[in-house]
Amino acid sequence: MTNVITYGTFDLIHKGHIRLLKRASELGDTLTVCLSSDEFNAEKGKKAYTSYEDRKYILEAIKYVDKVIPEYEWDQKIKDVQENDIDIFVMGDDWKGKFDFLKDYCEVVYLPRTQGISTTKIKEDLGLSDAKDWKA
Repeated sequence: MTNVITYGTFDLIHKGHIRLLKRASELGDTLTVCLSSDEFNAEKGKKAYTSYEDRKYILEAIKYVDKVIPEYEWDQKIKDVQENDIDIFVMGDDWKGKFDFLKDYCEVVYLPRTQGISTTKIKEDLGLSDAKDWKA
């Protein structure tokens, strides 16, 4: 069995999120999503529109996702990979090279982002006055 993991905030779920989850799930038998907690987002300077519990609820309803676990800090990735018997770590290619340190523990794959869509763009399109400060 091949286990895959990805990380993110997954705020205001859109086509790009679904494409990432679909492509990540196709790389293995199970997909675990490590979802940034509200507290961790605050530490990163991000503000999600949707609460952690609601984002978790939505992710668990997506057919490509087998398991959702919380992300509390940057340094938990090695532990997550080991504790969840992960074979493949997946992130968008905007993070290319930043998680290569995990290659000692699993395969690392960077997938191309879906062009023309992002949570930041959605927030800007909706006219949220501080959308550029949301960084999600």
